[in-house]
Amino acid sequence: MLTHFQYKPLFENKELPGWRFSFYFRKERYAGVYHPDGKIEWVTAAPPEKAEDQVTGQIHELMLFHVYDK
Repeated sequence: MLTHFQYKPLFENKELPGWRFSFYFRKERYAGVYHPDGKIEWVTAAPPEKAEDQVTGQIHELMLFHVYDK
């Protein structure tokens, strides 16, 4: 489960898509960039390979809820 999920626009012009995000997973902090096509670019080390699909799925759900479903 992701905790302390935060995001903010990548650009000052909020009409340009792209967001920075960060969260904690299993007591480790992770950060990345969420691109408009759903691609995730990790700024920190990526989550463990065993959990990466679970984590990316949760990121997609959170971004859909917070950004696209407004």
